[in-house]
This record gives sequence, structure tokens and C-alpha cells, in this order.
Amino acid sequence: FQERKGDVFGAVRKRLENDKGRMRKLGSDFLAYALIDAIVDNYFIVLENVGEEIDRIEDKLIVNPNSSVLKTIHKLKKEMILVLKSVWPLREVIGNLKISESTCIERSTSIYFRDIYEHVLQFIDAVEIYRDMISGQLDIYLSSINNKMNDIMKFLTIIATIFIPPTFIAGIYGMNFRYMPEYHWRFGYPLILGVMVIIMVIMVIYFKRKKWF
Repeated sequence: FQERKGDVFGAVRKRLENDKGRMRKLGSDFLAYALIDAIVDNYFIVLENVGEEIDRIEDKLIVNPNSSVLKTIHKLKKEMILVLKSVWPLREVIGNLKISESTCIERSTSIYFRDIYEHVLQFIDAVEIYRDMISGQLDIYLSSINNKMNDIMKFLTIIATIFIPPTFIAGIYGMNFRYMPEYHWRFGYPLILGVMVIIMVIMVIYFKRKKWF
């Protein structure tokens, strides 16, 4: 039974079509094993695709950690949770089948169920590793954003600091007192502007040497 066209059991059908294969010779318990094995193998294909997506995210985190990367990370986290929710019941079912004493399962076939059970455990371990990697990528993203914000704040602070002395000087000569001798200097205006520029240049050089930007 299947809900829609296309599934993961194509390989099983081909083995059934082969009259010389074990699928024809062995019983329904082996067929059940083959169907479950096909499902588990498909899980690993899904996991491989997730691994490739994780690699792509790592590259994006280095080049340009933007909001789309964050959305992809959250999407993968949700997918990993859904995968675990779907595989845990399968683990319980296979665990019961491999130790079942039912006459429906031959002793020779129970070995195959043990093999599937080991594959499911490996799959769960791999999913947990990928979940940790995704969580690590989320931490890297948040750190990158914080570093960007720190760089922006640092740059703005430096700009504001550079303009403090000119602002102070302009404030003094903007008080409009009646008796200020500099008002009567012929070259007072260009001199004050020159002093402002020199102070700003000195501060820029100082910040450069300190490697603050």
C-alpha cells in the first residue's frame, strides 16, 4: 500500500522480479526485513543531503553570515527533530523484532533484523552529531553578528571621538562674547580650521598605530 506514486521500494520490487533471488525463496519475514531495510537506507540518503547542506552553511558563515543563513539553520534544526521523532519508533519496532520469539520470524532472518537495528543506532548517532554541528553553527552565526555590531560601534565611537576636539573648539568660538581677541585676527578663521584638521589627523594616525581600525 502506498499513498502516492513513487517510493523507496523500487529495489525491493526488482529483487522480487528476479526469480533466482533470495526474496522469492525466503518467507514473508525476509520481505519485511527488505522493506524496512529500504526505509533505513533512505534515511541515510536524507542524512547525506543534510550533511551537504551543513557544509554549504559553513561556507556562507565564513563569507556572508546573513539572515537567510539563520533561517536555513533553524530549518535544519526542525528537520533533525522531525527525523528523530520518526526514527525512534522504528528503532523500538526493530528492537522488538530482533529479539522476537514469534514463529513468524525465522531465526536465520532475525540476524538481518539485528543488522538493521545497528544501522538505525548509527543513524541516530549521526543525527545527534549533526544536531550538535547545527547548534555550533548557530553559535558561530550569533558570534559573527555580535562581532559585526562591535566593529560598527567601534567605528562610530572612533568617528565621534575624532570630532570631539573640533566640536569643542567650535563651541568656544561660538559663544559670541564681545571681547575675544581672535575675532579680530586676519587669519583667525583659517588658523582655527587648520588646528581642527591637524588635531583630527593626529588622532587618526594615533588610532591607526594602535590598530583600533
